[in-house]
Amino acid sequence: MSSNSTADNLCAPDDTLCIVREYMQAVIIVPTLLLLGTLLSFLTLCLLRYCPQQKRTKITALQRYHSSSHRHKQRQSHSHHLQGIDAPPGINPLEHEELPMSVQEVQQSVRPTLAAVPQMSTERQHGAFSQVTALPLSFSMKPNDTYSLYRARKDNRGVILRMLKETANSHEKQHFLGFASFVSGLGTHPFLPELLGVVSVQTPLMMVVEELQHRDLLGFLWRCRENNSGLESSCDMTEKRIFTMAGQVASALEYLHSQRCIHGNVGARSVLVGGDLTVKLWGLDSAYRRRTQAVSTGEVEDMEMRKWQAPEVLSGRTVSQSSDIWSFGILLYEMVSLGDPPFAQFKTTELLQYLQRGKHLKRPATCSTSLYSIIRNCCHWRLEQRLSMSELIRTLQTEEQSANGRNVLRVTETLDIEKYLREAGYGEVYDYAVL
Repeated sequence: MSSNSTADNLCAPDDTLCIVREYMQAVIIVPTLLLLGTLLSFLTLCLLRYCPQQKRTKITALQRYHSSSHRHKQRQSHSHHLQGIDAPPGINPLEHEELPMSVQEVQQSVRPTLAAVPQMSTERQHGAFSQVTALPLSFSMKPNDTYSLYRARKDNRGVILRMLKETANSHEKQHFLGFASFVSGLGTHPFLPELLGVVSVQTPLMMVVEELQHRDLLGFLWRCRENNSGLESSCDMTEKRIFTMAGQVASALEYLHSQRCIHGNVGARSVLVGGDLTVKLWGLDSAYRRRTQAVSTGEVEDMEMRKWQAPEVLSGRTVSQSSDIWSFGILLYEMVSLGDPPFAQFKTTELLQYLQRGKHLKRPATCSTSLYSIIRNCCHWRLEQRLSMSELIRTLQTEEQSANGRNVLRVTETLDIEKYLREAGYGEVYDYAVL
């Protein structure tokens, strides 16, 4: 018998209260339970979706607080995800790396020379870095009060440690980490030195960068100049090798420009040479300083770089990508002359007026017509007449294919450091005419 007939039998037709009680379970209770079950299921799904994220956020905040107040205590096994409360985003921390407590510094002579400086090595008892030695300063490197440079071994490869000194204040620490974040943010490129990691949580703070065997290109060119016998094949600079190296630097420069980064310091001192003679563009400190300034002006910060700067930079105008093209032309001049300073016959205080009269870099005796043409097209007075980066790269690639790869460049004049310092403009005061 159906439930309807049962209700009709139990309740009178006009007894509404009786009929409601009889149908309560089927009409009210069951739908209510179904509705509650649906709501509970929805709430459970929401909790599963959002609670883990909130939990991770709380754990991260706790870890950062812990790292700030207890940096010298042992960290948990998951601490390799921690960047540190002071670390800018985007850098790759190496939290467990440490340096020996004492590293013997290499004594530096006041005057730069080409002689090899003996190095004292300190072996590590534990940790990832081994054979840590103080990096001897070359002509292209100046002593810095904020950080020290060391060479070491890590994972069976040579690395350079740029380590912040313990005496650094909070502003210098922020600048150090900011520069690390800046370099990391540029990304990787085959002709930029690889940033392997940054120790950002525990002291000493440091950047770990790959080491290139022959170090800076200027010193390499000077060794090629002194190796007149040609016994060392790695120092055999040919015109073809110049085009190859120049193309690699131009590729790195084009990449930096695509990242809206103007180098502003292009020169042989800012180029590093690897064991296979692959070159990589470095010297990004001035680019970082310019990035952090509110206004990008053409102020020349290092007076020894003035002969490498475009006229508009010397006159205090805005730095542009074309300014890097001018400096690239000066780099080509350094390469083909095996390390001669540009505009050697003029003082830096006379250079801008010399260029205003429409004068140019003189052609070195070892420079071909095609290479000198590229130098001239990079070093036009007017920005719009200089080669664009794409035109420069195409020209270098074309000339590389037909360039002479057999005749080794020779310079009979031996290197005189005193003469180079004088002709490169070291020690001169700022005294520029305004365009």
